[in-house]
Amino acid sequence: MKRNILFLVSLFVFFGVVAQHGGFYAIAFKDKANNPYSLNHPEGFLSQRAIERRQKYNIPLDETDLPVTPQYVNELRSLGAKVYYTTKWFNAAVVFLPDTQLVQQILSKPFVASVKFLKPEIPSKNKKRKGTQDIPLNEWWSQVLEANLIANEDKKIRTFFDYGQAYNQNSMIAVDYLHSLGFTGKGMVIAVLDAGFFKVDSLSVFDSLRNSGRLLGTKDFVLPGGNVFERSTHGMAVLSLMAANVQGKLVGTAPHAFYWLLRSEDANSEYLIEEYNWAAAAEFADSVGADVINSSLGYTRFDDSTQDHSYTDMDGKTTIVSRAATMAARKGILVVNAAGNSGNDSWHYIGAPADADSIISVGAVDPNGIVAYFSSRGPTSDGRIKPTVCAQGHMDAVITPTDEVEYGSGTSFASPVLAGAVTCLWQAFPSVNNIGIIDAVKKSAHKYTSPDNDYGYGIPNLAISSLILGGKEFSYPEDKLSAFVYPNPFDDEINLIVYSNKRTDLDFEIYNMQGKLMASGKFRAIVGYNYYYIPLDDFKKLKKSGVYILKLWDPYRATELKLIKK
Repeated sequence: MKRNILFLVSLFVFFGVVAQHGGFYAIAFKDKANNPYSLNHPEGFLSQRAIERRQKYNIPLDETDLPVTPQYVNELRSLGAKVYYTTKWFNAAVVFLPDTQLVQQILSKPFVASVKFLKPEIPSKNKKRKGTQDIPLNEWWSQVLEANLIANEDKKIRTFFDYGQAYNQNSMIAVDYLHSLGFTGKGMVIAVLDAGFFKVDSLSVFDSLRNSGRLLGTKDFVLPGGNVFERSTHGMAVLSLMAANVQGKLVGTAPHAFYWLLRSEDANSEYLIEEYNWAAAAEFADSVGADVINSSLGYTRFDDSTQDHSYTDMDGKTTIVSRAATMAARKGILVVNAAGNSGNDSWHYIGAPADADSIISVGAVDPNGIVAYFSSRGPTSDGRIKPTVCAQGHMDAVITPTDEVEYGSGTSFASPVLAGAVTCLWQAFPSVNNIGIIDAVKKSAHKYTSPDNDYGYGIPNLAISSLILGGKEFSYPEDKLSAFVYPNPFDDEINLIVYSNKRTDLDFEIYNMQGKLMASGKFRAIVGYNYYYIPLDDFKKLKKSGVYILKLWDPYRATELKLIKK
């Protein structure tokens, strides 16, 4: 994050003419009249996958899906404006004007509602490069067919990973349980909004992503046509937490998902334009049919202090970026966003779009599950619980530009850890919509019954989330150690679910009915539900069908379970 690389804007209001120099502006239009596009033919502006998402989750098409009227954009060009992109959700164009005197000419046009200043003309070090890899929609459609085929593969094939240095951050939220069932992100599409993805086109940790055709494309909204692989290392590290797949070194939480890499953040400055970049990137992610957006970005304060947000703005309804995140959620996308790194500074609170409703805002905990000092706190200014949940964001294993693994910290890293995991969860339960996935994630978190402004609902457990979505009901005991195994009767494995109201070290032993010790082990539990996979191949004595007893204890409490082996 630049400064925090984690922050948007009120609606379109004329900023004023401050100088006779160039700058970037948002031109808002009054309507979408004389539009050649029609809601009756969405294939003209949405991919088939985006259309199918709306159909699957009963999301109606509306005017926000229509592109802006091309005639309006052409008239701006005829006046001398350089159009960077348009935003259909906010019916506007983001343009560069070489002279502020053009503002008055544009305002005089009958189709223009307002003009808002976004960023001054600043000499940029980011020169347009050759070799851009943006993929047109028609090529995207053919790749989606491949994705759908992969998604229909036999889900009973078990998949195990040697996570290397990513083990703790992955197992903390039990995504290894989903991976063990074959849910590794296959057929799912994640759009990553960030500041750049330096060397992702060459680092070996991303070889499987590139070689399998799962890197669907890139797009630069900061410098249209730019090469995102020559920009910030931040997005590179973020992506590695999801997409890396090198056994014994680094395996991410969604190693078999498809990815779009979208640059919306300019790491060299902080101006309001980046919130519009974010909105345009989210719209693009929607149009190409992304299932999940990960954004390790946030906005509170800017290089131009007149653009600064206040805490009051953090209500999920005020800033452009938060409104865009909510809009993406309404289009059926599961948006995962970093809470921010301001917990220990004067701002303290979450930024935008982490304040948005209907998304997952992710705070950071350390490797032991303790909330990180820097993790931004809630609530939103209108009193909603934030962050939504937490994942490891302190001392996370990430990739470096030299293809090595090092440790980094920030909610920027907690967010992709969880984003990849919920992608796998959604793969397992595709009939559930994005809001249903969020609800199951919250219910599985260790502070679900007593959320606070530090952890939100707590550290989620994706094994519990999957069982909830499968119809199992959970209680949240206040003062006991409780456990169950799944399945029971079992065959060649035990999935042990343990609820503990304190952080503790646990021991277990498995006995046959004659009192003979057959297996034993130990593990560390955090507060809340904990998941442990016990492959019985390790316990050769447990061969006979029948009844066994599992004893589980910590220094203060004990419980036991009856196990039935098929």
